[in-house]
Amino acid sequence: MQLVELIEWQPDWAKDFDVLAARIRQAAGSSVVRVDHIGSTSVPGMVAKDCIDVQAIVRSLSDEQLTQGLLSAGFTRSPGAGEYRDHVPERWDGDPAAWDKLVFRPPAGTRTGNVHVRIAGRPNERYALLFRDFLTEDEAAREAWAEFKRRLARAVPADLSTYGQIKDPATDVLMAAAERWARETGWTPSQSVSAASAIPRD
Repeated sequence: MQLVELIEWQPDWAKDFDVLAARIRQAAGSSVVRVDHIGSTSVPGMVAKDCIDVQAIVRSLSDEQLTQGLLSAGFTRSPGAGEYRDHVPERWDGDPAAWDKLVFRPPAGTRTGNVHVRIAGRPNERYALLFRDFLTEDEAAREAWAEFKRRLARAVPADLSTYGQIKDPATDVLMAAAERWARETGWTPSQSVSAASAIPRD
């Protein structure tokens, strides 16, 4: 039985992100610096789980306005150790705490999604944006990654956790190519702008 269900890219995913981003901004207010659509649903043409991934950038993970605002609006904290720190790439030689985050789920009865809350300027903010922009621009890499995901989903029917444990190191290999692309094109996170990411800074 295949529990990791991938579907072809859906144009409505962008609209679903807009709705979720607006809900996050309304709930968290000025605590959020920027909101971006990330992950496979943000890459046109990419197969993905039908779950919208959002990156909400903040100045501090301990901001009470952020947490209380989201909880009051019906968002819930996602349990588990993996929800407090992103996968740390093998090549990373700095403090693993640089990859810390929080994860919230949208309110019950609304669109399925994951809200990854990360600190501005940290490597995990860059990682998510570079992943999206590289795969959006490089058709060969996008098609190869989509085929890898399809094969992995068929080979690992057990659960999402096992799927993720295998996919993480493979993503690091993909990101090595993405970093080369970033150097060649001069890409930086500040150049990465999604439709609903513009939030005025103080």
